[in-house]
Amino acid sequence: MDESIRRFYEALFDLIGLINEPERDQALYREAGIVVERSLLRLLVAIGRRQVVGIMELAGVVDRDHSTVSRQVAVLERQGLVTRAPEQRDRRERKVTLTAQGEEIVQRLQAARERLLQPVLARWDEQDWLLLVTLFRRLVDDLLALPTEAPLSSQPKRRRHRPASERG
Repeated sequence: MDESIRRFYEALFDLIGLINEPERDQALYREAGIVVERSLLRLLVAIGRRQVVGIMELAGVVDRDHSTVSRQVAVLERQGLVTRAPEQRDRRERKVTLTAQGEEIVQRLQAARERLLQPVLARWDEQDWLLLVTLFRRLVDDLLALPTEAPLSSQPKRRRHRPASERG
């Protein structure tokens, strides 16, 4: 199993690298006919996936600090792509949702992704593709269900530091 886990992670890191390549993003944006800053589009897609999301949660999702995300969401709001409203239970928290224009951009990106993936999928057996999607979703869901802290067995053992008076 160790070799297959290593191969899995190699493939996963290759996939993440492909997803994060600016050139591929530019090709996707051209295909979708979109001219929006790359960092803002990532936020837009994350908001679209969650429908309604707080700034703090959004910052965690895109791995950016709260203040950066807050400024970027303000830009998206000025562009008419999102709206911000206070949370009902905690007025300090702002919830973000897509506008119709923001939703249209997210849909155009999704359609462009599908068009760009079609040549690859044309070489795949449909059952293989559906199995990959099913198993990948299962893996991600199982990983999401794990606690975020490492189990105690994998943490280094801490030595109790005794005061000099207790040392013999």
